[in-house]
Amino acid sequence: MKHYQIAKPNITAKEKDYVKKVLESGNLSLGPMYKLFEKRFARLIGTKYACSVSSGTAGLHLAMIAAGIKAGDEIITTPFSFIASANCILYVGAKPIFVDINPDTYNLNPKLIEKAITKKTKAILVVHIFGQACDMDPIIKIAKKYRLKIIEDACESILASYKRKKVGTFGQSAVFAFYPNKQITTGEGGMIVTDNRQVYELCSSLKNQGRTSDMQWLDHKYLGYNYRLDEISAALGVAQLERIKYLINQRAKIAKMYHKYLKAHHHLLKIPVVAKGNVDTWFVYVIQVLKDIDRDCLIGELAKNGIQTKNYLPSIHLFDFYKKTFGYKVGDFPISELVSSRSLALPFYIGLKETDIKYIVRKLIDLINKA
Repeated sequence: MKHYQIAKPNITAKEKDYVKKVLESGNLSLGPMYKLFEKRFARLIGTKYACSVSSGTAGLHLAMIAAGIKAGDEIITTPFSFIASANCILYVGAKPIFVDINPDTYNLNPKLIEKAITKKTKAILVVHIFGQACDMDPIIKIAKKYRLKIIEDACESILASYKRKKVGTFGQSAVFAFYPNKQITTGEGGMIVTDNRQVYELCSSLKNQGRTSDMQWLDHKYLGYNYRLDEISAALGVAQLERIKYLINQRAKIAKMYHKYLKAHHHLLKIPVVAKGNVDTWFVYVIQVLKDIDRDCLIGELAKNGIQTKNYLPSIHLFDFYKKTFGYKVGDFPISELVSSRSLALPFYIGLKETDIKYIVRKLIDLINKA
């Protein structure tokens, strides 16, 4: 029986060669490779600056600090996301204020934002979910009206675009991530991008223990963190950037194949919807099971057939910590909760062939029908 895992990175001889060169250099941290990665990434996104960090979560934390978010502030964001997008707000003592999502794109619903704004609101943290941009025009309009900063969590959406403008170029800063299931990977790692020199310089210092700009070991200007990206990870990143068009094109082809074989089963499930004007760069391929079946039982049955799937994503406000801390309950954000209860991420990685997609879809539909 074949086994299909949920995701896997695409690593070639190029990545291995770049890593080997770093290992042979004897310079494994604070060398030339992370600077090259930053320079090339900024050019790719179209921002003036890029600051590499140890993870997307670390990047979001620093973006909050650089935006001046403090204890008692409120930040509007989505409950349908990986938990780091809300946790980073808590790291600085602020409070995440959730707003429900669009039922088709799963992104923050701009129509609900204004009702959530109070005198304590300082920013909107938009999350471009699953490789697709948020509806940014109305969000920008609201931010200007209430003088709110925009911070972009673009961790899942490298090179995604909204009306021909790349994500990562709408806010004061944006954060990308390179975990092994992302469009490109550095193993762990992330990147903060911005056009604001002060934000860049502050993040560059904070990620490196708060050291001064001249990088003196014993001169620390700020309370900083150890959020540096090592040279080996940066080498992986440089190699992946050189292959990024191929990597994203291949993911689009796999998504298209899933579309082809799933669209006939619209009475059983809902396939991903790409909003008009958006270019989706496909972090994951998430369907919604519409028939009244036990989704978690379906995950178990698919696993018995060698197909790893996942409930993607649970709603953040229903995690125990958030319920206990803020009093959230079932029914607070019904669209997010409904999507969370029905969502199913299918195997999605470069190397899947059309025969593999056909097999996965056939097993999926057979098991749904049996259920």
